[in-house]
Amino acid sequence: MSDAALARRPAGEDGLRVPARRARVVAKKSAFGRVLFDANGQVVYAFENDRRNTSNCTSAECVRAWPPVLTHEPPSAGSGVQSRLLGTVTRSDGRLQVTYNGRPLYFYEHEAPGEIRCHNVDLHGGLWWVVTPRGEPAA
Repeated sequence: MSDAALARRPAGEDGLRVPARRARVVAKKSAFGRVLFDANGQVVYAFENDRRNTSNCTSAECVRAWPPVLTHEPPSAGSGVQSRLLGTVTRSDGRLQVTYNGRPLYFYEHEAPGEIRCHNVDLHGGLWWVVTPRGEPAA
């Protein structure tokens, strides 16, 4: 099965909550420079309150607004992404969340593929950032 097929999730907001068989992270151009997206074109975010390989977005309200990027198998690196920076962390519910440079990754529930509406926005107790291929928040 191809990497694209393994990374496919259902479309729409509900699909953001479905783990990919093997999530794929790619770098694409955006208004904030090159940032990370999943293979389905959805931008991914990091939360300033997270610690290395630890998600602090655990309340039902936070997880509903910021669904974690989930995978069943170790994620794969697409164009512009450093495979050595990809990883996973096990959430309290046992699901695998994709990490990049130790930062747990999330989607924002009210964005369509290709949209970036919440970079540098303070919600749920901290700032949310899109992530550069170096694994840092975009400027």
